[in-house]
Amino acid sequence: MTGPSFSMKSDVEELMPRLLPVETCDTGEDFNLNEPPRNPQEYLRQVQLEASLCPDVVVAKIDPKKLRKKQSVNVSLTGCEAAPQGFSPSLKWQRQQVSNFSEIRQSISKHRQHWSGHALDDNVLMPKQDAEEQWKKFCLGENVYLNSPPIDPGTEDQGLDYVKVGFPPFLSIVSRLNQATISAVLEYLINWFEEREFVPQLGRWLYALLACLEKPLLPEAHSLIRQLARRSSEVRANLESQEDERLSPLNLMICLVARYFDQNDLADKED
Repeated sequence: MTGPSFSMKSDVEELMPRLLPVETCDTGEDFNLNEPPRNPQEYLRQVQLEASLCPDVVVAKIDPKKLRKKQSVNVSLTGCEAAPQGFSPSLKWQRQQVSNFSEIRQSISKHRQHWSGHALDDNVLMPKQDAEEQWKKFCLGENVYLNSPPIDPGTEDQGLDYVKVGFPPFLSIVSRLNQATISAVLEYLINWFEEREFVPQLGRWLYALLACLEKPLLPEAHSLIRQLARRSSEVRANLESQEDERLSPLNLMICLVARYFDQNDLADKED
């Protein structure tokens, strides 16, 4: 599949310049911050006015009891394991995946408010942010979480039991997650992956969470995604066949971390 000409710098960054031209806001103008702006210029002026009303120094009230136990972040600079001959993707393939991923991120960002307003089915009980084991069950399903043997499709009841097979990362679900929860669930799933094999449910959730992860990355998220790429390369290095169904999603994880999130030292080079 032929992709468009694409630089390794993010499409999103090109669409979101750091500086936007806007006239200096006169606080005497009759702006109502409670009313929606009528045009882009008015929106930027309202943002400027809101900023002018903020105090220069803000002291955060922090409850020590709510701080997470793990506060130190260790960023490893070690790279990925080299792919076996013929197992790494072409540069053209990597560029296409990054382009697709960029479009998906823009779409999620654009429609987040719409999807977060959709009512969830009664059986969708989203765990609290710090409920690590519940999130693993929610995303991966009880069958994978408990390492249960696969169910014979011939004996399975009609309809999917999401509690057993895992809830897919529907937009109505991921759009409800704030950045703190996205980072937390990423950490839970990547830590699970460190000790277990790659499964389709894991791949779907990792992709969705990465698509919702805002840039620039916080140090902890930076460390997590590098951990994901390294673990993906370790599993790939032990694959015995290029026909293994895990190869493509593992390559995709490495590609997105390295090429989209600018961890270029982890990137696959063409054979």
